[in-house]
Amino acid sequence: MQELLILDTPPEDRFDILTTYCRSRFDVDIALISLVDQKRQWFKSRSGLDASETPREISFCGHAILQSEVMEVRDAQKDERFADNPLVTGDPNIRFYAGAPLILAKGYRIGTLCIINKRPKLLAPEDKAHLQALAKTVTSEIESTLQVL
Repeated sequence: MQELLILDTPPEDRFDILTTYCRSRFDVDIALISLVDQKRQWFKSRSGLDASETPREISFCGHAILQSEVMEVRDAQKDERFADNPLVTGDPNIRFYAGAPLILAKGYRIGTLCIINKRPKLLAPEDKAHLQALAKTVTSEIESTLQVL
């Protein structure tokens, strides 16, 4: 992750446009581009959330990057993996989470494009496909920066 030279960089319109779009498109409270390293998840872009990072051990995205497809948690209070998570029991009061992994061309999973809601929610199959396609756009943007370096 460190070799990407993206962690702790300033906000960029190309990513902020996507999280703002996702928040509106999926009618959710929060949309994030989250990059996961060994100890934390850091938000390259965020819409609807003030925090810039959280510890990896409480992150939903740390689970989502272990999959190739969208990970959906319809109601975190009813999910044994997350019911006692401080992000569920306290601010930002996550109930719904869906994260599409950001997978580089070499197969490395570096984070997610995720959407979060304070109310339970269910994504339609076409919404999951749309989120996955947007995650590929994020990955392409990150990889295009690597080609310039």
